[in-house]
Amino acid sequence: MPSLATLRVFLDSLEEGVLFLDRARRVLEMNSAAARMIGHDNRRLVDELCPTLFEGTECARACVARGECSLTPTKGEDKVQDIVVRSPTGVDIPLRMWAMLLPPNDSGLYCAIVLRDRSRELELEAEVRDRWQLGGLTGRSRAMQDLYQKVLRVAASEANVLITGESGVGKELVARALHDNSTRAKGPYVAVHCASLPENLEESELFGHAKGSFSGATGARLGRFEAANGGTLLLDEIGEISPSTQTRLLRVLQEREIVRVGENHPRKVDVRVVAATHRDLAGMVGRGEFREDLYYRLHVLPLHVPALRERREDIALLASRLLGELGERYRRPDLRLSPEAIVAMESFSWPGNVRQLFNALEYAVVNSDGATILPQHLLPEVVTPVESTREALLPLPLTRYYATQVTPDEEQAQIQRMLEQCGGNRAEAARRLGMSRTTLWKRLNRS
Repeated sequence: MPSLATLRVFLDSLEEGVLFLDRARRVLEMNSAAARMIGHDNRRLVDELCPTLFEGTECARACVARGECSLTPTKGEDKVQDIVVRSPTGVDIPLRMWAMLLPPNDSGLYCAIVLRDRSRELELEAEVRDRWQLGGLTGRSRAMQDLYQKVLRVAASEANVLITGESGVGKELVARALHDNSTRAKGPYVAVHCASLPENLEESELFGHAKGSFSGATGARLGRFEAANGGTLLLDEIGEISPSTQTRLLRVLQEREIVRVGENHPRKVDVRVVAATHRDLAGMVGRGEFREDLYYRLHVLPLHVPALRERREDIALLASRLLGELGERYRRPDLRLSPEAIVAMESFSWPGNVRQLFNALEYAVVNSDGATILPQHLLPEVVTPVESTREALLPLPLTRYYATQVTPDEEQAQIQRMLEQCGGNRAEAARRLGMSRTTLWKRLNRS
């Protein structure tokens, strides 16, 4: 095993902090990153007991209670601990730590404690928590906030991603946000809609072809993988590709190289693959319609985009943003939504999701004369009478708050009953009633 002196240059180049302990948990050596994270000169920390460096943390308490390192892996399971240490200057530093057992050696080294500074990660999470947009995505619901956090975490990885969700939810926007927040952001972003590719041209489009490789191939052509080299490739509607293309795609993902149609020599490609689908790929695997090995190769980091009906509190915000875009397109910057139109949109189930919402708003813009979009300007199915949509939208036997037959007093009573059922949780009560949290707040504070 190399000496610590030999390893020092390498260790000091790491972003992670590393402490080497003996079996008694005494620090024998550490790199400069560990000293910086803990906030002391490394000479002062050598020969100290590890628990004293992290005094007051759950990790240190468990270590003292056990009489041995509480992070030591057992039965092949790694143990991870998130802690906060305070530097001598009074700054709190959030750390993630884990341990690795070392092979027998003559230096007395028993294990290595690895530290990772989580400050930037927590900053990103805090930033996203109150963010209403991420790239082209819009929403302040809990579902969208969770999605934003997952997108930023996944963006830091190089692994393949599978984005699932119904048609029209914005899977392409998620893929673009992944690319824009990744280390490949300066590289190309190439999107391929697999369902639109003729089966006989799938392999040529994805992997390219040589001149004369088939009738009509009058010149050599690079495929989408080569075009995306150094960047990100979105394979949208991946469930539509043919079995033969699935086989070749699997090899590309395994070997990181492509072979153009009509050629025999491979070409290396450096591409991060993001696949998207509205279909149940796991079900397709069970029916033999999609290769199981390809499914698991793509399903490394899954992301699910919620349907619009699952985040009704975002509809007003999303509709306002889309209407702003339409106002620019149609040169009508003063367009706005009436409260009645917002209520109608919030009560609709939107089977076509955000894409359908945009089309409905464009229809309204074309059919409106003034600056205000009213319910009568919307598509007829959007303003379907409440009675015909109640069962699909609300599993509880309540009259919806916007129904004309409900008096203000009855409405207040229904809201109060729902709040009691939800333990005072206004967000959940609003969801069950089919209204936004803002509308619920206005109803509660109506004089």
